[in-house]
Amino acid sequence: MSIKPDHWIRKMALEHGMIQPFEEKQVRTDVISFGLSSYGYDIRVANEYKIFTNVYNTVVDPKHFDNSSFVDFVGDVCTIPPNSFALARTVEHFKIPRQILAICIGKSTYARCGIIVNVTPLEPEWQGFLTLEISNTTPLPARIYSSEGIAQLLFLESDEICEVSYADRKGKYQNQVDVTLPRL
Repeated sequence: MSIKPDHWIRKMALEHGMIQPFEEKQVRTDVISFGLSSYGYDIRVANEYKIFTNVYNTVVDPKHFDNSSFVDFVGDVCTIPPNSFALARTVEHFKIPRQILAICIGKSTYARCGIIVNVTPLEPEWQGFLTLEISNTTPLPARIYSSEGIAQLLFLESDEICEVSYADRKGKYQNQVDVTLPRL
């Protein structure tokens, strides 16, 4: 298995629609950077959020998730309450090839502020807009800037094609469009 460099990512994005929209260079002026980097791609967060709230004092249960645990928000700047989190989606749509595994990791600019993006895989043949979990680990409110960089994807290519892909398994998060809550 090998990590893929910028020229490979560019080719896969432009010729095979792996990342759409695709920014061929890293954008850095007056924004948290996004776009193609040396060995990855810095993804952006869209302006649609589900902010966790404890208004109804419910128990967080992934098998019986209560949608009232979130407040929907659309805007250019999202404020996440102290010691809480928000779900959001990427600006980019992904179409991961069968021999590729992408790993999403948070950007250091946010991490240095106590804002963590959950590490998550994009499995072979998964496609859709990625739902992100953004945690505010600080005792203060934290801001997230829509349409700016939030995390980086690293692309790993296997020497062999996987026997069963995410699409073959009919994965429950395949082709998601909106911010997607936990499913069983």
